[in-house]
Amino acid sequence: MRTAIYYSLMLLLGFAWYKFGQNLLRKGHRDENGELTQGFVGPVGFLVTAIVACGLSFALLRALLRGEVSCLGRGCKMQIYTLAVHAGEYWANVFYPAWMVLGLGYAMYVTFKIWFRA
Repeated sequence: MRTAIYYSLMLLLGFAWYKFGQNLLRKGHRDENGELTQGFVGPVGFLVTAIVACGLSFALLRALLRGEVSCLGRGCKMQIYTLAVHAGEYWANVFYPAWMVLGLGYAMYVTFKIWFRA
């Protein structure tokens, strides 16, 4: 039951993130106060987000290719989950970085689209 709640909340968070980005894209060049519409992140935040997203992408691809992933969390004590032995825990620990890569990629996409509007 806890797993179903976890995945439901993650999907709800993703939907809210998507709607927020679409609202930003729907705005014009200026908001209701006459100021320029800002994206999710600024220039430095964009670089930091890109670096974090690349690192998570690398970890995700490594986990998918090797069939093993390190446990994410404080109580794990560097445990390794393999696809053959711990399939449920493996996919749960692969899902989180995949979700983070999608969320950060979407934030960079929205910011990039706002910066380079015609």
